[in-house]
Amino acid sequence: MTVGTPFPHDSRLRFGVQSIHRRTEPADAPWRPLVEDLAALIDVVDRSGYDSIWVGDHVAFAIPFLDPLLQLAQAAVLSRRLTVGTAVYLLPLRNPGPVAKQVATLDLLTEGRVIFGVGVGGEFPKEYELCGVPIKERGSRLTESIEVLRKLWSGQPVSHAGRHFNFTDITMLPAPHQAGGPPIWCGGRSEAALARAALLGDGWVSYAVTAPMFAEAMAKIRHTADAARRDLSRFSSAHLLFVRVDDSYESAFSAANQTLSVRYGTDFSKPTRRYAALGPAAQVADQIRTFHEAGARHLILDFLGPYEERDRQIMCFAAEVAPLLKDLTGAPSVIAR
Repeated sequence: MTVGTPFPHDSRLRFGVQSIHRRTEPADAPWRPLVEDLAALIDVVDRSGYDSIWVGDHVAFAIPFLDPLLQLAQAAVLSRRLTVGTAVYLLPLRNPGPVAKQVATLDLLTEGRVIFGVGVGGEFPKEYELCGVPIKERGSRLTESIEVLRKLWSGQPVSHAGRHFNFTDITMLPAPHQAGGPPIWCGGRSEAALARAALLGDGWVSYAVTAPMFAEAMAKIRHTADAARRDLSRFSSAHLLFVRVDDSYESAFSAANQTLSVRYGTDFSKPTRRYAALGPAAQVADQIRTFHEAGARHLILDFLGPYEERDRQIMCFAAEVAPLLKDLTGAPSVIAR
């Protein structure tokens, strides 16, 4: 890399929404996701000017959770503009061969609108038990799986001899729409995760960090990449941010903390206060500026509170918070068009 190359390379801030099929938890009846709800959500996100729609991933979780790739395929039919992405997909739980096929297909069907965020998870060990994968191997499996994906997405005959996966002279067709496959953004905040992002990723997506922690991690990524003489001139930087816009900080905190405590099955008060952007529009905008200053260029917004208020939160952010950040987004406002 040339000394002095800007990092991150892009100054513009982009916004995405982390959510597709959800419901208020806890619930007292079986979940029946509705296509009408999905269509309404995608319409709101698209009309409000957001750049992307994202989903997380769990095979078994404290609350009901749908498969992320199937959700994104459904969502992509309803918008020809929005980028679709995973934040993040727990790749070590799966064999990378079938995943390479699924993601390549999604990239083709969306005409190249996919970002594939990956991570190790591990906070719910039963998922690894269910999938028959030793949890202690999750890091090495993720690293090797990224290598396998890139090989298979080439569309050329490839072979692989690794610790976890082995195959000879395989050609996977059709190749993805994006040359070489969708960008792979690596999640995680451990030293190993940051090194993986620096050496193998097309970007880094953080979760449950403060802005100073984000800046420190970006410096580590840059240092590791420079030592390996890896070019990061097209590297992307993203943060998944818990958000609740409300009349006061305390009212926003109350709704946000209730959501997160149920979602994670524990009292989430301290992390909610530490990691969420909460309160009136100006206060939320100020929090977002700290992440931009730290190097984040994609903010994936996880709007908290009752499911029934989600669409209103999405529109409220677009109408009240985004205009305060127009100097960062490069647009007059991210508001319903």
